[in-house]
Amino acid sequence: MKNLMTTSISVAPMMDWTDRHCRYFMRLLSPSAFLYTEMVTAAAIHHGDSGRFLRFNDEEHPLALQLGGNDPEWMASATSKAHDYGYDEININVGCPSDKVQSGQFGACLMAAPDTVAECYRAMSDVTDIPITVKTRIGIDDLDSYAFLVNFVETLIAAGCQKFIVHARIAILDGLSPKENRMVPPLNYDRVYRLKRDFPDLEIVINGGLADIAQVEQVLQYLDGAMIGRQAYHQPYFLAELEQHFNPQNSLPDRRDIVDQMLPYIDEVLRGGEPLGRVTRHMLGLYAGQLGARAWRRSITENAHREGAGSEVLINALNAMPIAA
Repeated sequence: MKNLMTTSISVAPMMDWTDRHCRYFMRLLSPSAFLYTEMVTAAAIHHGDSGRFLRFNDEEHPLALQLGGNDPEWMASATSKAHDYGYDEININVGCPSDKVQSGQFGACLMAAPDTVAECYRAMSDVTDIPITVKTRIGIDDLDSYAFLVNFVETLIAAGCQKFIVHARIAILDGLSPKENRMVPPLNYDRVYRLKRDFPDLEIVINGGLADIAQVEQVLQYLDGAMIGRQAYHQPYFLAELEQHFNPQNSLPDRRDIVDQMLPYIDEVLRGGEPLGRVTRHMLGLYAGQLGARAWRRSITENAHREGAGSEVLINALNAMPIAA
């Protein structure tokens, strides 16, 4: 079986979840998966402390920055700063359905304004040679047709875009919460498959509902990549299983070894003044589905936020499990 991981498997940008601590943890589980930051607004980078939003650990490569915005000047400014930090890809968010994002007129609502996205794309391309990509839905609200999706994609192709990450659901911008928009609109993989058939030279990555290896293998028969979302966060060991499946020469890591490798990182984070919980919250699902998982989660949750809590909280959580983990 060929090595697919470096080009085909990625972890979705997830707000409040895929911060740099989460990504460091995920990289230990999967040496090859392409990681994405949570969405950062171009305005925040353009006007604020760019280092706060852009810094990351070298171990996170390959890594993409996801940008949200609709102002070509601000998107270009943010891209220029991201270029200096050495990201491997910059991704434009045209998929987030939250009210806050809509009020800023970016995210999924930009599907109805492809010319604006194209202007942003061109402005960003002028300031970097880092690949720029677009993450989108298959439609929004009543604009739920293949023709609508094709018009959006063709407009971006004309601007130079060659890679699209497609969440295989429409976004319903009025009436559903962001959480509901991740689950309620039905998945339509066939529309994404058709897009690849009609545009074979594009790199098409699919996102949405991928929760087991068989599903990932299935979509990779038709598409160039599979992006894993909530499954990678709630059951992060799934990333290790994917890595081993597609790269059978790599053995599955021991969960306890992953914890041990996190300890020096956590100590460094604590020395930097950040609280323990900012790291350990991302590790709660490490033992999901295993005997002792509840004790692991409970021990961390009850102790990570205590004053002076350090990396020993994880050791104690391991010891709290009913069997050797």
